[in-house]
Amino acid sequence: MIGVREVVDGVFELSLGFVNVHLVVTDDGVVLVDTGLPRNAKRIDRALREMKKTIGDVRVVLLTHHHLDHVGNVADIRRRSGARVIAHAADAPVITGAITGEPPKGLAKFAVRLIGTPEPTKLDQLITGDESSPVPGFTALHTPGHTRGHVSYLLERDGGILFVGDTAGRGRDGKVTLGPTQVSADPAEQARSIAKLATFDFEHAVFGHGKAVTGRAVDSFREYAGNAPGGDASDGDASDGDASDGDASDGDASDGDAEGRS
Repeated sequence: MIGVREVVDGVFELSLGFVNVHLVVTDDGVVLVDTGLPRNAKRIDRALREMKKTIGDVRVVLLTHHHLDHVGNVADIRRRSGARVIAHAADAPVITGAITGEPPKGLAKFAVRLIGTPEPTKLDQLITGDESSPVPGFTALHTPGHTRGHVSYLLERDGGILFVGDTAGRGRDGKVTLGPTQVSADPAEQARSIAKLATFDFEHAVFGHGKAVTGRAVDSFREYAGNAPGGDASDGDASDGDASDGDASDGDASDGDAEGRS
């Protein structure tokens, strides 16, 4: 086993060091939510094999945002699988290489020095707002703040599964808080996006960093957003994006597929 685990039926979480990739088995094939740091494509291949799948079974890649730890292998995966790649229009110029993103800071800056920047890729579909179904069963929710084009995805399965991305994370106390703000474009808008997510119903939530919440996950979002008694969005601990919950040394970049580098 290389760190892939089934969170709920047909939804798998693969930890690639400090960042998570999610694989969803559907009737039409595998939907991949984010792709991890560059040079980790082989670990995604091995996770698929553990699931009795291959790279050819990946039909769609849903990207939450343009940061390198989420788009690092997308060009390689699109090339080998033929999957459609979907992201928000506001983040598209960075993903396609039309422009460069904000200069990396903190851990992201270290990662760029260590493994390079992601290879740009073509996008097959652009999200421009809240769209009911970029993929059957999924709802795309525009959740700006971490980046201008950040998207969370709600899957209609098992009471609702929210793929949060980096809009929110789990603090050391297990409660929902802001996702990693040290690289966020607008933390205040990010907090408003958490409040938006709290208006939906979902049982489970999986994050770009840190552990999933299973069972009435929405309650933690509503507590943070102030929709539950005693909550207030301003009370969240923005300093704890839960990146510390993963082991950054376990990125296994040396074991990955260097083809995805630029």
